Amino acid sequence: MKLICIGRNYTEHIEELNNERPDEPVVFIKPDSAILPNEQDFYIPDFSDDVHYEVELLVKINKVGKHIEERFAHKYYDEVGLGIDFTARDLQSQLKQKGLPWEKAKGFDGSAVIGKWLSKNNLDSIDDINFSLFKNGDEVQKGSTKLMLWKIDELIAYVSKFFTLKKGDVIFTGTPAGVGRIQANDYLSGMMEGHELFHINVK
Repeated sequence: MKLICIGRNYTEHIEELNNERPDEPVVFIKPDSAILPNEQDFYIPDFSDDVHYEVELLVKINKVGKHIEERFAHKYYDEVGLGIDFTARDLQSQLKQKGLPWEKAKGFDGSAVIGKWLSKNNLDSIDDINFSLFKNGDEVQKGSTKLMLWKIDELIAYVSKFFTLKKGDVIFTGTPAGVGRIQANDYLSGMMEGHELFHINVK
């Protein structure tokens, strides 16, 4: 199982971090050890003073595929979900300044929250799914798949050029604007189309 993550897929998020708009999807990998076990609290790692939440719509791959054409991509997933890509922003900034890989800032233990899954057949349109992240009861991020630079099927087609997709792989499709710092005792919850798909305590 691998976690394939997409960066810079929402214009407003690109602008809030002062990044350049990419010509193609930005792709990075989190190891499966990054997955935060169900019902476990998230502990801020001691190597960072600036861990940020990034809520993202997730796609679970349901069969093996390579060089998938976009028109067939919908056959490779039945469920979508919601999660968090926790990022050690201070460490990431240091690595980016030196032109080094981001893995230490993105793939550390517990940095990937994977919530419950919803059947895509119960959603009106895969290209118009609304989702939000709440911190201590306040909505801090709000997104929709209609605002993605690259839609879900486009991402599957693109990623499968480089990586063989296997059953159980998860694609993190990028975060909308509104990312921010977490602190101990924060409570985070994720909503998609009226369904709460995860909630976690920060320690």
